[in-house]
Formats: sequence, C-alpha cells, structure tokens
Amino acid sequence: MSFTLREVNSNKPWNLQVEAAGRPVMLTFWTSWCPDSNRDLQEKMRLYKHADSSKLCFVTINVTGREGTVDLQDYLEKQGFDFLVLKDEGTSVYDSFGCLGVPTTILLNERLEVVISYGEQAKLPEIMDGLTDLIK
Repeated sequence: MSFTLREVNSNKPWNLQVEAAGRPVMLTFWTSWCPDSNRDLQEKMRLYKHADSSKLCFVTINVTGREGTVDLQDYLEKQGFDFLVLKDEGTSVYDSFGCLGVPTTILLNERLEVVISYGEQAKLPEIMDGLTDLIK
C-alpha cells in the first residue's frame, strides 16, 4: 500500500513508501468535529512525544471529505498537536483502507502491509498492545 498526500502545515507532498522507509506505521484517520477523534488525538499526542521515530512512523490523516469548513492549521495549533498531519484527497486514502468511521487507526508492518485496523471505539491501550507486536 502506498499513497502521497500533502502535509497540512507545509503543503509539501508526503509519500508513505519513501517516508516510512522500513518502519512500522501507525495511521490515524480523524476529523476535527468528532469528539472521539479529539480524545484519540489527545491520547496519541502523549504517545507521539515519547515514541522513537526510528522505530515507528506516526502519521495522522485528516479526512477532508468528511471534514467540512475548518482552518486545520488553526485547529492543530489550538489543540497543541505538532505531529505529522496529512490531508486526505476527499476520502480516497480513508476509503482505500476500508475505514468506516473516525477515528480509525491502522497499523502497518515495515513492509507497509495492514496488520490490524481499530475502529472508532478502540482505546489507546488496545492499540498499544498491537504496537508491541510491531515495534522491535
């Protein structure tokens, strides 16, 4: 699986195969209007601050096709989120991973194959259990 999306802050293209470079990946799909997405991102912000980026590629994707009108940079600044945020092209990447709601977290192994998908009701401890099998 591969995709190229633009970063929210810089508008630079970001390609999964190039940037993840042999590391496991945690993808989180989200929207700003969803309380569950906000809770999930707050929890993952703590994980992001302590994660070793050489062992885990931490990526969040705003599902622009489900977002509505919002200034994403302003939202991210107000929430204090400084992790990588990509803008989906509508719902193209979200749909390609078979997502049904937000937040959705997808864990990929170092070959960028889907290992497990967590739906909107998943809690961080459950996701962490999945990560322990991927991070070596």
